[in-house]
Amino acid sequence: MTDLANEPLDAAFVVTRLEEAGRTLMALPHTGPSTRMRLSVLEVVRDAVEGDDRSDRRVRPAYPDSARVTRMDESLGWISLIPKDRYVLRRIVGARALINPTTDRHLYPWRKLATALGADHKAVQRWHAQGIALIVAGLAPGKG
Repeated sequence: MTDLANEPLDAAFVVTRLEEAGRTLMALPHTGPSTRMRLSVLEVVRDAVEGDDRSDRRVRPAYPDSARVTRMDESLGWISLIPKDRYVLRRIVGARALINPTTDRHLYPWRKLATALGADHKAVQRWHAQGIALIVAGLAPGKG
């Protein structure tokens, strides 16, 4: 775990760390059981042999290093500092943390979240700030 004693435990720090965690999460490879056959290694070899320069391929972000994955685990764990009965705040904070690592854009902009929740986007912004404030309070010295 990161030593938070030397960090400014404020809302800006928490949001920055959560967004870094979201970028890291989105950059992790999508592996595991699938109904689709995975031949990525063979495809890379085949492309090199054939000299296939496909420019229509999706850009893949670099895999995050272990330090970023460790910080991601720690930061995403902070969401549990929001009480369980405030689950909407948890979902908003978690959704806003997800950022596409190649475009650096939020997967869930304020208005998209507002539509999903059936609320005004300004209300969603306030709820996000409340969730972040709960995390900051939970991280305060003597609380952890």
